[in-house]
Amino acid sequence: MKTISIITPAYNEEENVEALYLRIREIMNGFRQYRYEHIFIDNASTDSTVAILKRIAAADKNVKIIVNTRNFGHIRSPMHGLTQTRGDAVIGIASDFQEPPDLIPEMIRAWEEGYPTVLCIKRSSGEHGLMFWLRKQYYRLVERLSSVRTIQNYTGFGLYERRVIDLVMSFQDPYPYFRGIIAEIGLPSKHLYFDQPARKFGITKNNWYTLYDIGMLGVTNLTKVPLRLAVFAGFGGALLAFTVALAYLIYKLLFWRSFSVGIAPVVIGIFFFSSIQLVFLGILGEYIGAIHTQILKRPYAIENERINFEYAPDFPLPMEGGAQVIQQMAARPAGAQEGAL
Repeated sequence: MKTISIITPAYNEEENVEALYLRIREIMNGFRQYRYEHIFIDNASTDSTVAILKRIAAADKNVKIIVNTRNFGHIRSPMHGLTQTRGDAVIGIASDFQEPPDLIPEMIRAWEEGYPTVLCIKRSSGEHGLMFWLRKQYYRLVERLSSVRTIQNYTGFGLYERRVIDLVMSFQDPYPYFRGIIAEIGLPSKHLYFDQPARKFGITKNNWYTLYDIGMLGVTNLTKVPLRLAVFAGFGGALLAFTVALAYLIYKLLFWRSFSVGIAPVVIGIFFFSSIQLVFLGILGEYIGAIHTQILKRPYAIENERINFEYAPDFPLPMEGGAQVIQQMAARPAGAQEGAL
């Protein structure tokens, strides 16, 4: 009997986790030929997310919870959750409903057809049009720069069979660019397209820094082109400076008495080349920072507690018991059936 693991990262998602759990349980009841587990990894939420998850886990042993000691970020925490899965196939899905769980049946059917990876790709998005356009331009840029074929508008939402997860783990990358690793592995994949809805509840946890972080991670992991651009820019700048200096010298010799341009061109030139140097120093710093992260080899996350991992994955709860489950979840104290490391 094969098992399907579903991994959901969460951080301050008290308005979404219960509804997501119920929807996924309903979907998995349509696949009674599989056992399943639903792992929530909480990144030290400061709202009632953990309390809600504990009530759910007390009523349903298929729900397993990891609570981190602190917020380990949007990359390390999900990867730690991935390492804790036991399924023959693993589905990664966000907790905010912007990755629709209704695609899960199609993922499972594609896996049954023999696809080791099933990748869900955004066709459109309910977010601001400018932001979605910028994301598309970023994906196109990375694809042009990369030495491997990347998947545009793919964020990691999908299904991966066990051998794919094992290959991802074999990279031993302490700060991985997951979608880049999937592209690097290069196994056959089925693409499913969806229209990303706008978030209904809560607020996005991505800010400008997290978006920049993952954007630069994609560049430093997949290509060395920016470093080589720095070399070419240096040669090009030197050639330009030499050409301009030669032109000035000739013009001065020809028009010795009337030629006078002042100090403005010198100042502008200094600021221009200084800014170019700073840009490429920043790019070099990103690569050095990536090397530094690799050398540290810190764990993905440190757990404060885990719940229900002593129970093996099982069949989904029957849907006719849904009302009783909700009543049990509401009645049980937040700490029921929990276990700490």
